[in-house]
Amino acid sequence: MNNTKLNLVLLAIALVAPTVLYPVFLAKVLCFALFACAFNLLLGFTGLLSFGHAAFLGTGGYVTGYLMINTGITPEIAIILGMVAGAILGAIFGKLAVKREGIYFAMVTLALAQLVFFFYLQAPFTNGEDGMQGVPRGALFGLIDLSDNMVMYYFVLAIFVAGYWLINRTVHSPFGQILKAIRENEDRATSLGYDVNRYKFTAFVISAALASLAGSTKALVFNLASLTDVHWHMSGEVILMTLVGGVGTIFGPVLGAGFIVSMQNYLSGGEMGNYIHIIMGVVFVICVLSFRSGIVGQFAKFKRDNF
Repeated sequence: MNNTKLNLVLLAIALVAPTVLYPVFLAKVLCFALFACAFNLLLGFTGLLSFGHAAFLGTGGYVTGYLMINTGITPEIAIILGMVAGAILGAIFGKLAVKREGIYFAMVTLALAQLVFFFYLQAPFTNGEDGMQGVPRGALFGLIDLSDNMVMYYFVLAIFVAGYWLINRTVHSPFGQILKAIRENEDRATSLGYDVNRYKFTAFVISAALASLAGSTKALVFNLASLTDVHWHMSGEVILMTLVGGVGTIFGPVLGAGFIVSMQNYLSGGEMGNYIHIIMGVVFVICVLSFRSGIVGQFAKFKRDNF
């Protein structure tokens, strides 16, 4: 089955999924799947490990939440503006970070993200640790009421499909091929005449914008924008989602996000909830030691070796 047919089958499953599972849970999976795909564009296809992507997820949520509460604009405009805010923040991060390499790049992004976290912690409009509660979903284009969970799910699905298509198109474009060349051998890409830092900067901004899009959408789904989304733990979770699903694969982060969110959702209740972080740590260790290419990467390798 080629990628186009597989994507169509997965889309068909997504369209009927809310008749079987809770739509809000599925919408949460899609938000984190988009977040993981955005992060994977940077790590999997450019070779840049960011420890600060939670800053973009949280920024999108806070900007969209503030606009929805205080201005009364329609949700699609609030989401676009949240995405723009994340792209601007990504441009600032990128200018300061892309000239660094390896662990230095990761540490710069982490430090900048912590500055953003403490800003949102102290800023009066975010309500600090209480979060920005009561974010209204509004009416799409002023016509379609998003308060219905089923309608909200299909809206989130449309946003995810658009973001997923954009990432897929970017990866398979000439621009994406240059990003892969930078990932494989940055010195060789430089010797071929490419402005490596400019390409890395552009990839960083695109990734930040899409991560903010995920955060903006998530704020509407849960009527909440909180510090959880901008905490460094969230940056760690998206790394885990990407690694479990498969770094450098298109669909891997989607599967990884679904796996991690499902595990958090179904194991958080009862006694297992006290050990959820330990369980996630064990999953991470097993993934790194046993199948470094992730679920999708390992499946592709098995298919390649046996068929």
